Amino acid sequence: QVQLVESGGGLVQAGDSLRLSCAASGRTFSSYAMGWFRQAPGKEREFVATISLSDGPTYYADSVKGRFTISRDNAKNTVYLQMNSLKTEEKAVYSCEADLFGRGSSNYHAYEYWGQGTQVTVSS
Repeated sequence: QVQLVESGGGLVQAGDSLRLSCAASGRTFSSYAMGWFRQAPGKEREFVATISLSDGPTYYADSVKGRFTISRDNAKNTVYLQMNSLKTEEKAVYSCEADLFGRGSSNYHAYEYWGQGTQVTVSS
């Protein structure tokens, strides 16, 4: 079983930056595609970004392109989400997901494992 633990969330002002981390277990972490999703209270889960395999292509939701960056450090079994110029409407619980088949997707159901999430609050 793959275990994912997110960290780095907190309270920031609009326009500020925040870096989220997702620590993963698994000997073959480098072969997993990883993704970030977010969910606000009362709303459906929303795709944010994904990175394929160990050094594959990255894809982003249109709403975060140019501001967010997904990356990974396979030596630390960790995936990151650098978020710049945060907006008030981006307050949500951010979670990471792992696709052990190495596909990656904007569809949440394509992932086999997921973390419990970390809270990000953006104030004006």
